[in-house]
Amino acid sequence: MAEKVAKAGIKRKEGYLYFIDKQGDISCAKMARGGKKGGKREKVSKVGVKKKAGYLYFVDKQGDVSCAKMVRGGKKKRKK
Repeated sequence: MAEKVAKAGIKRKEGYLYFIDKQGDISCAKMARGGKKGGKREKVSKVGVKKKAGYLYFVDKQGDVSCAKMVRGGKKKRKK
């Protein structure tokens, strides 16, 4: 299950991708559609979330920052 990390309450615009950047802030970029290139990223909100390893951080439906533990699947590598 996802856990809310920080409240931002941003309003999303149609055709934009919202994500958490390396500084822990919310940024957005125009999505590439039909052969057209995407746009440059721009900061939407300064949140300053400190990221922990093994967790996925995202902007939820309410416009806040949430995180969920990453599920790592696949076959185990054998040692030779």
